[in-house]
Amino acid sequence: MKLLHSGKVRDVYEDRGDVILVASDRVSVYDVVLPTPIPDKGKVLTRLSLWWFEQLADIVPNHVVSATDVPAEFEGRAVRCRRLNMVQVECIARGYLAGLGLKEYLANGSVSGVALPAGLVEGSRLPQPIFTPTTKAPLGQHDEFITFEDVVSQEGAQVAAELRRITLEVYGRGAELARERGIVIADTKIELGWASDGTLVLGDEVLTSDSSRFWPADDWEPGRPQFAFDKQFVRDWADGTGWDRKEPAPEVPSEIVEATRARYIEAYERITGRTW
Repeated sequence: MKLLHSGKVRDVYEDRGDVILVASDRVSVYDVVLPTPIPDKGKVLTRLSLWWFEQLADIVPNHVVSATDVPAEFEGRAVRCRRLNMVQVECIARGYLAGLGLKEYLANGSVSGVALPAGLVEGSRLPQPIFTPTTKAPLGQHDEFITFEDVVSQEGAQVAAELRRITLEVYGRGAELARERGIVIADTKIELGWASDGTLVLGDEVLTSDSSRFWPADDWEPGRPQFAFDKQFVRDWADGTGWDRKEPAPEVPSEIVEATRARYIEAYERITGRTW
């Protein structure tokens, strides 16, 4: 195999015309990889993505070729995939106000050019889910909010409309299924790419604790930070250390590692109904 790319969390290899997407136990916050891994994180992300790809197959095709035809050393945390020419847009859907979306709203009253009602607070449910794309920045740089019109300029009107449609439908399906299982999906990021036949295909990961915000539905309360089944828990810990968000990042204490692992696994079990 040939290593094509090593990202913050995933490594991509070329093998027999396909790609092998390997999810590591690395965790990143503010675009910096922390020095301490989260045990089993790569396997949790892989299994959850595979479950979601099945639930979403009628909305958009995905890149999965096989979850078993992978090198033995990567078993459980790797997927054999079709090669895609990735769209250079981070496709994000938001149903609730949190994170950078909240920060953007407080500054401008809008997110990615989408005007929102006045008076919203942290954790507020939006009147309807919105498409809030960002740039796809290189490793070490930050994604920036762009408008739908920016996506039209970059990708063309037809492709931009399809990116928005798929993103909102994936979020809508995911939010509905998760809500039935007691989890609020506040927002999510997906990645899409072009297959060799010209089909727009869902790639990377989908609706995981790395790409989404998961909150327990029975604990949701606007106006305060929410309990997180995702890496917001690690972000909050990092914020409390006084770290300047630049490399080198601090080591993560064992109790934070263990709590993060437990939250990732609980999200997986609640959503899929499967025991880890």
